[in-house]
Amino acid sequence: MQPIRRNRCIGNRLGYFRAAAPYATAALEEMTMNVQNVSGFQASDQRRSALLPGYMSGFGNSFETEALEGALPVGRNSPQKLAYGLYAEQLSGSPFTAPQATNQRSWLYRIRPTVKHSGRYEKVDKGFMRTAPAAREESELPLGQLRWDPLPLPDRDTTFVTGLFTITTAGDSDTQVGMAAHVLLATRSMENEYFFNADGEYLIVAQENALRFWTEFGIIDIGPGEIAIIPRGVIFRLELPSGPARAYVCENYGGAFTLPDRGPIGANCLANPRDFHTPVAAYEDREEPSWLYVKWGGELHRTRIDQSPLDVVAWHGNYAPYKYDLRHFSPVNAVMFDHPDPSIFTVLTAPSETPGTANVDFVIFPERWSVAENTFRPPWYHRNLMSEFMGLVYGVYDAKPEGFVPGGMSLHNQMLPHGPDTTAFEHASNVELKPVKLEGTLAFMFETRFPQRVTKFAAESASLQKNYIDCWKDLKKHFDPSRREPK
Repeated sequence: MQPIRRNRCIGNRLGYFRAAAPYATAALEEMTMNVQNVSGFQASDQRRSALLPGYMSGFGNSFETEALEGALPVGRNSPQKLAYGLYAEQLSGSPFTAPQATNQRSWLYRIRPTVKHSGRYEKVDKGFMRTAPAAREESELPLGQLRWDPLPLPDRDTTFVTGLFTITTAGDSDTQVGMAAHVLLATRSMENEYFFNADGEYLIVAQENALRFWTEFGIIDIGPGEIAIIPRGVIFRLELPSGPARAYVCENYGGAFTLPDRGPIGANCLANPRDFHTPVAAYEDREEPSWLYVKWGGELHRTRIDQSPLDVVAWHGNYAPYKYDLRHFSPVNAVMFDHPDPSIFTVLTAPSETPGTANVDFVIFPERWSVAENTFRPPWYHRNLMSEFMGLVYGVYDAKPEGFVPGGMSLHNQMLPHGPDTTAFEHASNVELKPVKLEGTLAFMFETRFPQRVTKFAAESASLQKNYIDCWKDLKKHFDPSRREPK
């Protein structure tokens, strides 16, 4: 394999590579795709470096990368003839005339144009995959606060396509507003099967076991505690390097996820741009009959093709998949008194046309110190314009120490009250307030301005906790008009 000379990002600084997790390092050694030669990079335990082999560092940058030396044209996008007999193709993630700050596109230099990875489509069963607003009339479940135990992994073969189970939908994908919350229960790697979503971008939160996404742009490995973003229209297949896997998936119908404005926080903390990683170019040159599945307009379609569509030898641009390790999130918290709004823990946001009102926010509750004095430290009781879908990757969530377990999920819809359960309230109200580190925990929230409609599958699931509302039933009346001082 030839060493690669050109592999960088533009608009930030030189593209970086980070030390791979064990399963990612193994992937670089075993993968059959043709990728950049990373033999010159040492492992992190040898170099003690933050650079990750196989990835370029930065958020929203314009990157350029090639798996064969000289595959990228110099100084132009679409010359009359390309090196290696490649085709030039642009993938646009925004309208041509979108403002510069939100204009997204990449140029792909591939073995075949994607018109050759497409044929006569047929509509196929979409299984338990649902798209807004189709789920609006599906369920007769009464309004209320809801919580589910972890959905069990199926005892049959399921892939990303057949193992995506929709829990809620919100908004309308046709008008490109709203979102859906899914749970991925995958038991089999995709073999000669590929997929892309025309309805929205995916934010995938790994919860149980590792996920490897082989995409047009390169290879992304994530494990529990990491996320991957697959933009709208990007073709991929999912491999399960460590066996059956569970993940949470947010499907964002609106504008692309971006970093939130930090305002008075300044230039640092929260999710720092350098900790996001986009894969270097990798390609498959394989002639084997395959299926390409497409989610379009809320329906699932497929077409027969004769080769792998992951044939991009080089690419440049700012529209590409990426990953992020949530353990690199730098929390900002109250250091004197009171509990801040949960928006302070926003990792990514998909803005709406209304400033400060997100189409979707991705918020996490990671490890952090709790030091506020004379303060009720868990999240307070609350009613909210936004609707909140929560999941727990690992550990214990401080506001719900019982009943909310890793792999589970909850839904607190628009304006429905929620907050700490009885056990959490009593503990937080009476515990000695010393500095406490919340360790070994990672919860998250998909929050949207739209009501989230529960699908028929989720409403009828055996994992739905029928008694969730009872977690607040033992909260006592403490009011005493004759005693001003608290007990």
